[in-house]
Amino acid sequence: MRIGIIAAARFPIAEPFAGGLEAHVWDLADRLRLQGHELTLFAGPGSDPRLGVELLDLQRPRVSDAARADVSMSAPEWLDEHHAYLRLMVRLARTAADAFDVVHNHSLHHLPIAMASTLPVPIVSTLHTPPTPWLESAIQVEDECDVTFAAVSAHTAAAWSHLIPDAHVIHNGVDVDRWRQGPGGGPAVWFGRIVPEKGPHLAIDAAVRAGRPLRLAGPIADRTYFRDEIRPRLAQPGIEYVGHRTQAQLAALVGDASVALITPCWDEPYGLVVAEALACGTPVAAFARGALPELIHDGCGRLVAPGDVAALATAIDEAAQLSRTAARAQAVRECSLERMVARYVDLYETLAFRSSLPCTRSAPRPLASAR
Repeated sequence: MRIGIIAAARFPIAEPFAGGLEAHVWDLADRLRLQGHELTLFAGPGSDPRLGVELLDLQRPRVSDAARADVSMSAPEWLDEHHAYLRLMVRLARTAADAFDVVHNHSLHHLPIAMASTLPVPIVSTLHTPPTPWLESAIQVEDECDVTFAAVSAHTAAAWSHLIPDAHVIHNGVDVDRWRQGPGGGPAVWFGRIVPEKGPHLAIDAAVRAGRPLRLAGPIADRTYFRDEIRPRLAQPGIEYVGHRTQAQLAALVGDASVALITPCWDEPYGLVVAEALACGTPVAAFARGALPELIHDGCGRLVAPGDVAALATAIDEAAQLSRTAARAQAVRECSLERMVARYVDLYETLAFRSSLPCTRSAPRPLASAR
C-alpha cells in the first residue's frame, strides 16, 4: 500500500527517542517499510531518513511587527507548528489522491483532524492522549467527522467515547526481537521521560524503602523537576541515574534488571514502558492507573493503588520473584509490534477498499463555518 504517516513535529522520529510517541511512530514506520509498503513519513527535523522522511516545514510564516504586537500573538514555536501542519494539509488536499491509499495521523495537532474532509483518501488518526480541547473542537468541525479513529487502549477509547463511540482499540506494540529477554537479577530499573507525571521520585522512594538498588534512565524533559526532586534523591545509596540511552542500550539495561518500576502520576493512555519491560522478561511493579491494568496481570507483575509508595515497596519484592519467561510470553502474545502492525494494515486495507467503491466517499468538502 501507499501510506502517508503524519508525526508529531516537536521531537525527531529518531533514536534516542524523546518519548514513547516517537518510539511508537518509528517502529510502525520501520515495520511498514520492511513489509514492502510505500511509506512517506511527515516529521520534524532530525528524523531518521531511512523512513522516507519528508520534513515538516517548521519555518514560521512572515509575521509583521503589527501582528506580532497583537495581544493574541501565540508563542513563535506554536506558530511554527501550526503553519507546518496547515501547509501539509493544504498540500495533501491537492496531491494525496495520486500519492497515497491512506494517511495515518499520529500528531497531537488539531489541523489533521479539522481538515480531514479536504483529503481525497481515508485518514486514520490514533488517539495517544486523553481528551484535549483543541482536538475535541476539531472533531466537531463538521456534523460527521471524516476520520477513522484508533485508540491505544480501551482506557483511552473510553475517555474519548463521548465524542468517538466507535474507536478501534489497537494496543501499541514493541519489537520483541529488539527488546529481548535478559538474564535479570540486577538492580531495579525505572525508565522513561523524567517529568513529574511519570513519577520517578516515587520509584526512588519505593526502592529505598524496599532496600533495593535502582537505576533510572531517560531524557530529562523537566530540568527543574530533576533538580528539585531527583538529584537530591540520587545521594541515597544504590540510586543511580544512567542517562538517556539508545534502544539497544536500554534493552540491555532493562533485561538485566530484576524488576521494572512504573509509577505514573497521571492516567497513562497506554504505557509503552510496560510492554518494553515485559518483552525483556522483566516483571513490573506499578501503580494501577490508566491503561496499565490492561497490560499487567498477576503472572507478570504487581499493581498497587496509585501513589502508595509503601505498597509499591512490597510489590517490588513480590514482582522480582515472578517468572521472566511468563513476562516475556505476555509481551509476545499481547504487545508485539507484529500484532499491532497487522491490525493497522487490516484497517488501512478495509478503508482503502471502501474508498474505492462508487459513492462511498464524498468529494472533498469545504470546512464548515464556525458555529
